[in-house]
Amino acid sequence: MSNLIAFQLDNPGTPRESKALPERLVDGDPSYKTWEQDNVDDGRIRSGIWEATPGATRSIKGETWEYCTILSGIVELTEDGHAPRRFVAGDTFTMRPGFVGTWRTIETVRKVWVIVSP
Repeated sequence: MSNLIAFQLDNPGTPRESKALPERLVDGDPSYKTWEQDNVDDGRIRSGIWEATPGATRSIKGETWEYCTILSGIVELTEDGHAPRRFVAGDTFTMRPGFVGTWRTIETVRKVWVIVSP
């Protein structure tokens, strides 16, 4: 097994499809596609490609740290107690452990992500 993983952005394979958890749904009926590309240390570090249709959900990171680069679409993140921030294709950001807020997908979004959990 190689220690070099190249993401196939144009053809990532078959996604895992899901919907927003009812207790986290804020608005709309977003659906998700997840293409996990790598998983190490028994899932403590994971990475992949994720896509979401329009809608809004509560984002609660707990002890998880997440890196994101938006490939396409538009999202607005509003951390509780802070002003909304809009992210578009080419933007990169992290959500630190303890982040709690609203993730609103304005236009279907696709991102590359890396998650590190304790």
